[in-house]
Amino acid sequence: MKRVGCVLLTLAPLATAAVFLLGPDPDADRTPGGPAAARGAGAAPGDADRETEERLAKLPAGLAAPDKKELALRLAASADNSTLRWRTLYGYIEDLEDGRGYTAGVAGFCTGTHDLLGLVERYTKAHPDNGLARYLPALREVDGSDSLEGLEGFPEAWEAEAEVPAFRKAQERERDARYFEPAVRMAKIDGLGTLGQFVYYDAMLLHGPGKGADSFYGIRAAALRKAETKAAGGDERAYLEAFLDARRAVIREGKRFQRDTSRVDSAQRVFLRNGNLSLSTPLTWEIYGERFHIPG
Repeated sequence: MKRVGCVLLTLAPLATAAVFLLGPDPDADRTPGGPAAARGAGAAPGDADRETEERLAKLPAGLAAPDKKELALRLAASADNSTLRWRTLYGYIEDLEDGRGYTAGVAGFCTGTHDLLGLVERYTKAHPDNGLARYLPALREVDGSDSLEGLEGFPEAWEAEAEVPAFRKAQERERDARYFEPAVRMAKIDGLGTLGQFVYYDAMLLHGPGKGADSFYGIRAAALRKAETKAAGGDERAYLEAFLDARRAVIREGKRFQRDTSRVDSAQRVFLRNGNLSLSTPLTWEIYGERFHIPG
């Protein structure tokens, strides 16, 4: 489900550029949660880092609060798999014919976008005798492509391994370190509340944490050309409208395929226009024409 974009330099005010440099490193791909991701792109450890971390530590938990995180995972599952029961997705695997190979697991890890390979590599390091380890040579070969060569029997092996509690935990750790935690952190740096943090998470989950025009940081750069973040003195709702506009354009104008934009139009934008910046329940939304509801 993820896109890994090429580097895109954006013209932005100095204050905005400083915020980006203090954010998570979208290219720290092989070490999620490691020192590079914690420091941010291009930032050396120092006073600025410590000040940022101290400031973030004082903020409300927002989407990272257990109940809100559960809500976020249910919302994302409704958009990606038409279910609110995200824990049923550990064994999910399918070739969506979208140029990314197999899509699998609780975060839609893909054989073509490195995150599935990274997950299996780290899991194998901790559990060498797992049922997916024998596919690592093939996974390395197809990484970055839509090829499924050498992956005969891989779906069955994934489904079987998904019954192992350690692999389920590994999927959750990879999702959190690669997508959830960086998205929430970047949203907090931008001064966004719980809804904005979810908007960032869902965008990073689907588009990937790259800097290309069709990846998370490219979408954010496009939004910044239209509106300022709350942290930079802008209006939070106006900025989120600009971000959703930019994201909708990417979804609609994808070079390889087009996607339904209901996750933006009839879910996130509905919450925003209802003024629900805290992402409070009850929530009602539609995805692909299917109606979902979470009571208060």
